[in-house]
Amino acid sequence: MKLQSQIEAEIGITVSIGLSFNKFLAKMASDLDKPRGFSVIGREDALAFLAPRSVGALPGVGPVAARALEDRNLRTIGDLRAAGADKLAAQFGDWGRRLYELSNARDFRRVDPEGERKSISAETTFNEDIADIEALEDILWILCEKVATRARAVDTAGRTVTLKLRDQRFRIVTRRRTLSEATLLAARLFEHGRALLAGEADGRKHYRLIGIGLSDFSAAEDADKGDLLDDKTPKRAAAEAAMAKARARFGRGAVKTGRGLRAEED
Repeated sequence: MKLQSQIEAEIGITVSIGLSFNKFLAKMASDLDKPRGFSVIGREDALAFLAPRSVGALPGVGPVAARALEDRNLRTIGDLRAAGADKLAAQFGDWGRRLYELSNARDFRRVDPEGERKSISAETTFNEDIADIEALEDILWILCEKVATRARAVDTAGRTVTLKLRDQRFRIVTRRRTLSEATLLAARLFEHGRALLAGEADGRKHYRLIGIGLSDFSAAEDADKGDLLDDKTPKRAAAEAAMAKARARFGRGAVKTGRGLRAEED
């Protein structure tokens, strides 16, 4: 698509587009053909599209919740629909009713473009599953640079770093770390994201998606000050600020890191 290519050229990020008649289906559509996909879920096709998919594909259904549903033989979205609203409500309360609505492609949440941002994140889906830790780290670095660029653009820093992984069985793993000081630096995001990744990746597990996010926001001017025992963070902040100015003036390719170059070559 022309719009998709224009966004990627101007902002320097890969875009997947999903269109549908409500919020959660549009999100599902955007995940269908990553990276650089464009998918549409129409109203007439929605129920058939949802029926065979895992309950874990629904918003708000994480691994623990999915196991709880599967223990009750509710493995697919079609199973939820067949169970009916009353049975799901009896077992799970209001959450059960919400699941029934979603299973019938009903989502009445409004999209609020003026709403307060809760997180800044970047993720990518691989064409082939990756197990190699160094390769995952190289990709993670590029994502950290993207998040840092977006945070700097809105003059925002965050204290909570979140790593997201999806394995070859489509199970999603998220790991979080809260920092002692807010940051908007790619280097600090990578430092903590890499540590979280080390707790999950062992060189044998294969992953098909990796993402990094920043939340728990505060003003950028209050971030990355360091302390008497940390003189590295202010130096990193000055270096990344200089890189950001050079890229803003001469283009993103004007300044590249060694790890970033290696990831591009791969």
